[in-house]
Amino acid sequence: MRDCDFLVIGSGIAGLSIAVRSAGLGRVVVLTKKEAAESNTNLAQGGIAAVMAPGDSFEQHVADTLRAGVGLCHPDAVELMVRQGPERIRELVELGTEFTRDTEGGFELGREGGHATRRIVHASDLTGYEIEKALLAAAKRRGVEIITNSLAYELTLAPGPDGLNQCTGAAAIEGDEVVFYRAKAVFLCAGGAGKVYLYT
Repeated sequence: MRDCDFLVIGSGIAGLSIAVRSAGLGRVVVLTKKEAAESNTNLAQGGIAAVMAPGDSFEQHVADTLRAGVGLCHPDAVELMVRQGPERIRELVELGTEFTRDTEGGFELGREGGHATRRIVHASDLTGYEIEKALLAAAKRRGVEIITNSLAYELTLAPGPDGLNQCTGAAAIEGDEVVFYRAKAVFLCAGGAGKVYLYT
């Protein structure tokens, strides 16, 4: 049994982001089924839509997103995502992400389908790779332990104080052995392509 405070399953943008944020609060272990940088994040080419330009607005970005979503979007989730976008971009820059800049030093904003204006922050055509690289470096600087070739296959449960089951960790296949991790909190950040869920 290996103990940690925070167990993160997945080493893409979601997993590494929560690992970096949690590192100052306790021991963080990240499990990833392959190498640390082998994630869907690493393969993402496009960019991140965020209100970063004068003349753009949260209201316009929300409207564009809801229109492009043709009724499939949850308006509250869209509103939250759009309003937090600029701050998340600034956090990524502070962590070392090098987005493509224009000649004046601002972000070179692209325009993609569904957007009424230029608002796509990108790192050439390697945005995911650049973000993954910065997050891995930030995790290393903060002492996050990343266990590669560790296939988490089952969450472990135990009765909590209220008698209901709560997640206490995970079981993972590492080489030819099963390793059990016990944690105070478990973050499942494996993404749909990881086949963690029955339906993805």
